[in-house]
Amino acid sequence: MTTTAQPSPAPIPSRPIALITGVGRSIGIGAGIARRLAASGWDVAFTYWTPYDRRMEWGAEPGAAASIAQELAEAGARTAAIEADLTDPDAPARVFDEAEQRLGGPVTALVLSHAESVDSGLLDTTVEAFDRHFAVNSRASWLLIREYGLRFRGEPGTATGRIVALTSDHTVGNLPYGASKGALDRITLAAAHELAHLGVTANVVNPGPVDTGWMSDDLREAVVRGTPLGRLGTPRDTAHLVDFLCSPEGQWINGQLLKSNGGAAA
Repeated sequence: MTTTAQPSPAPIPSRPIALITGVGRSIGIGAGIARRLAASGWDVAFTYWTPYDRRMEWGAEPGAAASIAQELAEAGARTAAIEADLTDPDAPARVFDEAEQRLGGPVTALVLSHAESVDSGLLDTTVEAFDRHFAVNSRASWLLIREYGLRFRGEPGTATGRIVALTSDHTVGNLPYGASKGALDRITLAAAHELAHLGVTANVVNPGPVDTGWMSDDLREAVVRGTPLGRLGTPRDTAHLVDFLCSPEGQWINGQLLKSNGGAAA
């Protein structure tokens, strides 16, 4: 009697791993990006820092990290939620260690959407606030990018690695935030050249006015009036662009500062 060999089950395709910072609130831009990448086939590690949200006027969202992780898992992604104080210069290495250990592989895409953001101007910014903004928005971003560059192992001749950083053009009345985001821009754009030999692209995205709970009614109305499309930006708008930049089709875009703002007037 002859038997017919049964085909072996197809191997489960491996999913690339994205590390996204600043995913502390379910309505935030970081969470929107995490959802989009999970739906596009990425496993997702993300960071959050509850004490920051607690300091802000919107307050902390209880259980947000667990809820977001559950959403991503339902989309098919393995997830790792990592609480991290990015004012600590040792935090970036620990974040990468934990992401790799929990998800079982190296990070392919690094998306920087964390921020320290407290409004103050030239005359009323304190040294403490200035230093904290630069520690989180600039220094931590550099250390995360550096850690990524030290660990990334791509295939020669291919552009498989991705760095995307979210920035802002706020300046007036927003001195420490705007200045530290300006430094972030330069750090990220430098990575486009200094990490090119690894097969890494690096871009900066300015998402424009996205209301995630911080806008007043007057500001919201003014932004809508100044936007040709007649609406505010959403986390989903930003997420679609980040998703494209992280995809194979986005590999030819490198070293750019891209505005995703519906044509909003400055």
